[in-house]
Amino acid sequence: MFESLLIEGLAIGACYGLFGVAVAIIYKTSEVVNFAQGEMGMVATFVAYHILSVHGMSPWVAFPVTIAFSVLLGMAIEFCLLRPARNPTVLGMIILTLGAEMLLMGLAGWKWGAEQKDFPFNLSLVTTHAILPGLAFNEWTIGVFALSIVIMTLLFLFFRYSKPGIAMRATQQNVNAARIMGINVERIFSITWGMSSLIGAIAAMFFAARSVLDPNFMMEPFMRAFAAAVLGGLTSIPGVIIGGMILGIVENFFGYAWPEWKPIVAFVLIILVITIRPSGLFAKHYVKKV
Repeated sequence: MFESLLIEGLAIGACYGLFGVAVAIIYKTSEVVNFAQGEMGMVATFVAYHILSVHGMSPWVAFPVTIAFSVLLGMAIEFCLLRPARNPTVLGMIILTLGAEMLLMGLAGWKWGAEQKDFPFNLSLVTTHAILPGLAFNEWTIGVFALSIVIMTLLFLFFRYSKPGIAMRATQQNVNAARIMGINVERIFSITWGMSSLIGAIAAMFFAARSVLDPNFMMEPFMRAFAAAVLGGLTSIPGVIIGGMILGIVENFFGYAWPEWKPIVAFVLIILVITIRPSGLFAKHYVKKV
């Protein structure tokens, strides 16, 4: 029992962390908490559902199209809603992302309806494989672990060696200095939102496979992913993944012992971390000097 709870907690925690990375990428670059992140992933998942279930196409067609759509969606939101805002305050940016959230939720309800749907997913929650002696992993769990490793590796290589990745790190440190150095900051913001939307769409499809698909299905996963990001540190991508796993384990064991209190675990962690260590467990705390 302990082993199964631990594995399930690590898997769902890795999914929280993966979605939290999508939130952290935008925050690292522009210090904006994107409250529309869940709905961006929700709409992308509905696109995959539409291609798979309505048109009956192969996953080899549906998922690449969905990934491309998610990148364009992220870039479009940044270009159409955020870029026109002139020197917005933090509160103004929050309102803009909340407006995007409401807009996407309304569009999804209008296009696909409010009724719950089953999302067709190739990775089963029932079929298990004995990867380690005495431990059985279902296909969904294996997929989450493998995907988390691949995405973290690609992000490390991207930020370390690619020109856009280095430009994103420079933009994070000082936007004005990045402009002086010739970096197209607006393009970097657009790339950041596209990347974030892509990662969020992948995580959202994994969440949909565990539950049902409707316009509201990403609200709770987003809050838990945000809790994971706060726990690990919004400026530390590896910390977000670790924070997600910690949250997943705590939530799973807590939910097993006291099921009725499971929904509040993430929010209690947010309060504790913000109170004790505002920068998170794995991020450095910086004080801006003006």
